Amino acid sequence: MKISDFQEQFGQIDIYLFDQLLKGRILPGMRVLDAGCGSGRNLVYLLRQGYEVYAADSNPEQMEQVCQMARDLAPALPESNFRIELVEQMSFDDACADVVISSAVLHFARDDAHFEVMLQGSWRTLRPGGLFFCRLASSIGIRHQIVNLGGRRYRLPDGSERYLVDEALLDSLTEKMGSLVDPLRTTIVRDLRAMTTWVVRRKW
Repeated sequence: MKISDFQEQFGQIDIYLFDQLLKGRILPGMRVLDAGCGSGRNLVYLLRQGYEVYAADSNPEQMEQVCQMARDLAPALPESNFRIELVEQMSFDDACADVVISSAVLHFARDDAHFEVMLQGSWRTLRPGGLFFCRLASSIGIRHQIVNLGGRRYRLPDGSERYLVDEALLDSLTEKMGSLVDPLRTTIVRDLRAMTTWVVRRKW
């Protein structure tokens, strides 16, 4: 397959989400909710392949892009599947999704309390046995290069400020929420930031 053909079919999909597709964990017929979808870069393939896609983001302009993409690629999906909402205030039903995607969202939490409601707002939409795919900034591998601003808020070497998780927190959350599907994977981007992939199967 040519690179241009791949990009047309899959868009700018997160490589670790693509890995879940390759492993057969996200299958046609599943309901997939992208909580904090941005411009919808992870939805191109899912829309093309007829998945029952839902999405929410607080940015109206980005949600309009997603809605237009859905009109083009999956016109049978109702507009109500795509909502301008904060992840902690999503109006989707509890346990409505087989897969919930949370990509580059949770590290925008202001503090522990905000992180908890953002995570719970996404998690409650996942059915028992469902797959939670999360990519978020962490302190793993860059502890000596970040500046603590209080609690879990840090200034990163790239100058940005983020809420950073660590392995101990993710392990603790996993134990409460479900079971780890893959080992935690952390990518360090040019010593400027670390992005961790956290994939959990809901047990309750």
